[in-house]
Amino acid sequence: MKIAVLVIDVQQGLCEGPDAAFDCSGTIARINQVTRKARAAGAPVIFIQHASQAGYLELGSAAWQLADGLEVEDSDIKVGKTTPDSFLNTELASTLVNLQIEKLVVCGMHTEFCVDTTTRRALALGYPVILVSDAHTSAGNAAISAVQVIAHHNATLTNISSFGPRVEALASGALQFAP
Repeated sequence: MKIAVLVIDVQQGLCEGPDAAFDCSGTIARINQVTRKARAAGAPVIFIQHASQAGYLELGSAAWQLADGLEVEDSDIKVGKTTPDSFLNTELASTLVNLQIEKLVVCGMHTEFCVDTTTRRALALGYPVILVSDAHTSAGNAAISAVQVIAHHNATLTNISSFGPRVEALASGALQFAP
């Protein structure tokens, strides 16, 4: 089964300031571990970047850039988006079809927004998903902490069965790619 890695919204603006996501440096290190394994096995790595028209994460701004420490290769693919759904009004779906991708590995930021929405959309489009359980993160919210958001989504997304394809949560160290 041909697999691709989606790295969602790991952008500098989400990693700094008072609203920075939880454990950005650790999350980035684990994402780098996953993308190194993927590249070694010949699996494509796709970086998705959220862009707004103005203000926070404005296209081309310092906050919009991929986060410091994130390992990006020239062979990696970049996809821009403007909503929490990485498929909506983007070239992601056609890219996956052209690459004959059959399964996705998902990691990134923010768990309860773009990681969740993209994972559910991937399931609806027929893609089984491996959610890298220790390589997605959140800033939390007024109701629950970032750690609780992450744990909640690891449990919730893996329990969705109505789409047909399923989500499997695997830690970065346990994830293997077949060459």
